[in-house]
Amino acid sequence: AKINEKKTNTKATELAKKPKVNTTELEKKRKLSHLGGGISKISTQHKKGKLTARERIKLLLDEDTFEEFDSFVTHRTDSFGLNNKKPLGDAVITGHGKINGQNIFIFAQDFTVFGGSVSEVVGNKICKVMDLAIKNGCPIIGLNDSGGARIQEGVDSLKAYGDIFLRNTQASGVIPQISVILGPTAGGAVYSPALTDFIFMVNEIGQMYITGPDVVEAVTGEIVSHEKLGGAEIHSNHSGVAHFVAKTEKDCFQQIKQLLQYIPPNNCDDPPIFSSQDTPERLTNNLAKIIPTEANKPYNVKKIITGIVDNEIFFEIQPQFAPNIVIGFAKLDGKSVGIVANQPEHLAGVLDINSSNKAARFVRFCDSFNIPIITFVDVPGYMPGIHQEHNGIIKNGAKLIYAYSEATVPKITIILRKAYGGAYIVMGSKHLNTDINYAWPNAEIGVMGPDAAVKILYKKLFEQKNIDTEKIKTLEEEYKEKITNPFVAANRGFIDDIIEPEMTRIKLIKSLNLLESKRESGISKKHGNIPL
Repeated sequence: AKINEKKTNTKATELAKKPKVNTTELEKKRKLSHLGGGISKISTQHKKGKLTARERIKLLLDEDTFEEFDSFVTHRTDSFGLNNKKPLGDAVITGHGKINGQNIFIFAQDFTVFGGSVSEVVGNKICKVMDLAIKNGCPIIGLNDSGGARIQEGVDSLKAYGDIFLRNTQASGVIPQISVILGPTAGGAVYSPALTDFIFMVNEIGQMYITGPDVVEAVTGEIVSHEKLGGAEIHSNHSGVAHFVAKTEKDCFQQIKQLLQYIPPNNCDDPPIFSSQDTPERLTNNLAKIIPTEANKPYNVKKIITGIVDNEIFFEIQPQFAPNIVIGFAKLDGKSVGIVANQPEHLAGVLDINSSNKAARFVRFCDSFNIPIITFVDVPGYMPGIHQEHNGIIKNGAKLIYAYSEATVPKITIILRKAYGGAYIVMGSKHLNTDINYAWPNAEIGVMGPDAAVKILYKKLFEQKNIDTEKIKTLEEEYKEKITNPFVAANRGFIDDIIEPEMTRIKLIKSLNLLESKRESGISKKHGNIPL
């Protein structure tokens, strides 16, 4: 007992000699880290109409859920006057938190520190949270606001970008990756967002470009502003780089929260299910009235979509880019679905280069993350023209074929009005391994429309001086009856059922329930070679 008492006293003495943790010093360093580049830099950020990195994280995440990593990390460069400038945490804030109660990992570039430039340790911090996101099966969100690579670090900065790009590629199809452009994103910095699944941009404050306006002017002589070169409007309307555009940062973060309600945290989980106030047995009585009987008259397919989905809520993606095709998420009986639809209101709903790329990438995302694909078809064919041919409609159109053929998630297609030529095959036809195919009673399926077919089959009739319009109408009706009638396709098993429009919602929900247990595995291979 005396020996044990002696040992205890010795331990107590040793512990008393050890220096205690200086909590005051810890708090001082933490506050210093939270200041980023300092009060004046924060003020400058606010004057530009921009939030700071920490303000953004606080606004995006659920209250009091953010846990930070590496807040005391500093850069390791002593050259070019940086030896006396080593802000804690450097130019990025990293950590994890929750959105809608769901775990996510996040990094936010801090423009108040060296203009948010990417250094070796900034790259290390970002890669750490990306690795953790992959290991834990959680979405990763990047808030981008950076002047680019830190030139004082040279190749170490470039290495940091390469490390990030590698992880973007490794995470692709494993966890959802979301990029938010909240400031300049230039040079190599644009490629990380380009590798992610969804890009959000905020008007007037977010820009993306490979080379800035000064370089463009020096090399090409063109004078252009930052916004006109790579602003949100350019990338949402013309390039298709951006998927979502918001007026303010607050609006942008609200859109991100909406998106996360439709997608799963990783490729092994299913999307979140919400109890729906909309009944599965609801008839969609007004749908037939939306579509004109004439095959070439326009209408808004989004009215069809909202009439069918839960609570008439359709979360559209890339609404301004390639509007001749519509993509987005919705719920049916509380379960997430991805929707692809031709839009007769724009270019008659034809498939062209941009619409093919837009739809193909969306189909592949849905397939990666276990989201069933529903396709609404009303397509006259592919876009003709020299511009389309010379710019690769063949190669780009094939991407959509590849995407649908490769997808193994439940696939359901409804032909609303017309499906002509190769476009019929591409838009989720039975021949591309779609599970269930429906058609409405007035649908037309064929190589081309009756009017065009009759002009070719009865060419001599149109060469006569007095064209017999009544006979031509009769021939068109005959062609409809014998060739394009949906019962012809149904007779061959290419259409599983011809349904009344008001039954569409009910049929879709029953089909989705049936396909919940779908299992499909393809031929063993490393990966295919999509026509990029």
